[in-house]
Amino acid sequence: MTPYRYKRIAVKIGSNVLTQEDGTLDMIRMSALVNQVSDLQKKGVEIILVSSGAVAAGRSEVKASRKLDSVDQRQLYSAVGQAILIKRYYDLFQKNGITCGQVLTTKESFSSRGHYLNQKNCMTVMLENGVIPIVNENDTISVTELMFTDNDELSGLIASMMDAEALIILSNIDGIYNGDPKDPESKVIRKILPDTDLKQYIASSKSSFGRGGMLTKSNIARKVAEEGIAVYIANGKKENILPDLLDASKDIICTTFVANKKASAVKKWIAHSEGFAKGKVYINQGCLEALLKNDANSLLPVGIKSIEGSFEKGDIVRIFDQAGHQIGVGKAQYGSESAYELIGKKGEKPLIHYDYLYLD
Repeated sequence: MTPYRYKRIAVKIGSNVLTQEDGTLDMIRMSALVNQVSDLQKKGVEIILVSSGAVAAGRSEVKASRKLDSVDQRQLYSAVGQAILIKRYYDLFQKNGITCGQVLTTKESFSSRGHYLNQKNCMTVMLENGVIPIVNENDTISVTELMFTDNDELSGLIASMMDAEALIILSNIDGIYNGDPKDPESKVIRKILPDTDLKQYIASSKSSFGRGGMLTKSNIARKVAEEGIAVYIANGKKENILPDLLDASKDIICTTFVANKKASAVKKWIAHSEGFAKGKVYINQGCLEALLKNDANSLLPVGIKSIEGSFEKGDIVRIFDQAGHQIGVGKAQYGSESAYELIGKKGEKPLIHYDYLYLD
C-alpha cells in the first residue's frame, strides 16, 4: 500500500480549479479530482472537501433580469449553482461507489461553541459511515458582514474543527512564488517556517471567480500551521496532485507551511473566533510581559487598563496592549458589566483563563 503520510485531511478546491475561462464548470478536472479523493478514501484516508464553484456554476446557468448588487448576485447564483455543483459531485462519487453529502454553513455557525460542536459531530458521523462531506458557505442566506473572507478561511476553520492532520489548498498555480508567478525567473517558495515574512512576495489581487487571493491563503495557512496542522498550497490542475502530495516518497512542487505546536481543541476554536468578538480588553505592560513569558498565565483584572464594548460570559473578546496592538483573543468568564467593576483589582477571578486564551 502507498505510504500516505496522513489519515485525515481537509481539501479546499478553489473556483479557478473547478471552472473554465468562461466560468462554466470544468467537468474533466472535477472528475479527475473526485477520482483522486475516491482512491484515497478507499486506501484509508478520511477527507473533508471544502469546495468553491457554486456561484460560478450559477452564473453560467442564470441570466439576471436586472442589474444586481454583489449580495443579490451571490444569493441568486449560489441558490442555483449549489444544486448544480452538488449534483455533479454526487454523480461522480457514485461512479466510484462512494456517497457524498452536502454541508452548508455560515460564519455565524462558528460563533458559539454549541453550534461549532454540532457541525463537528455531523461531519464526524459522515466520515464514520464512509460519506465524503462537501462543505460550502450557505451564500443564499449570508450577508456581507457575516460572510467568510472566502473558502480559504472556511477551509482553515474546518481543518481545525475536524482535527485534520493536513489542509491542502488547491489553486491554479503551484504555490507562493518569490516574485510574479508569470515571471519565468520566479520560483515557488517550497517551505515556510512559522516566522517567515511573506509580505514582500504576495500580491493582494483576487481570483477571477472567487473572493480570495494568495494573501488570504497565506494568512489562513500560517494560522492553521501554528495550530499543528501542515498546510500545502498546490496546483489543483496537475494530474494526480492529491495522492502525490500525500505520498511521502515524492517531492511535489508546492508551498508547504510547516506545522508548529499542537493546540487544544478549544484553543483551535478560539484562534479562529476573532471575527465574532464582542468587546476589547486593553492590558498594561506588566500583564503583557506575563502573558508572553508563560502561556499558562491567565488574564487577571489587575492587569486590565480599560474595556470597550459590551459582552457576556462565554463571548469572545479581543486583547490589546497599551499601544493598541492586538495580541490575542479569549473567551470571557464573566460579562463586561462585572469586568468594568474589577479593572485593576487584585485577587479577583481571571477574566480569561489560560485554557481559553489564544495569543497571536
